[in-house]
Amino acid sequence: MNAGISVDLRSATPPYEQIRSQISSLIAIGALPAGSRLPTVRSLAADLGIAAGTVGRAYKELEAAGLIESRRRNGTMVAHTPPGGAGHAGGPVPAAVSAAVDVLVNAGREARLSDELLLDLVRGRLRKG
Repeated sequence: MNAGISVDLRSATPPYEQIRSQISSLIAIGALPAGSRLPTVRSLAADLGIAAGTVGRAYKELEAAGLIESRRRNGTMVAHTPPGGAGHAGGPVPAAVSAAVDVLVNAGREARLSDELLLDLVRGRLRKG
């Protein structure tokens, strides 16, 4: 089970960053709640057809950000974040925001925009304030 994670090897975004971003997003929207077990590094790497070191790097960055925890006997799990953690005060992203993101992604797909361009557009809007 790879929790819906995929890697586009043709993308300009490095595979480890694609994995890190997708897992971070799944945590943010509540699709991976605290305590959820993530696939092992080797298992996810095999599912995605990439090197284990690539998945390992993504997991290390997620752990450094406090989003996941690696435990010897229990494997890698989504961390129990206190309110205000993971970039949002109070838990999962509100349904209205999640729905708005879905609308944006769907509009981008219909316009045949690359993921990178869509993300750049969002980042640009956020910088404008």
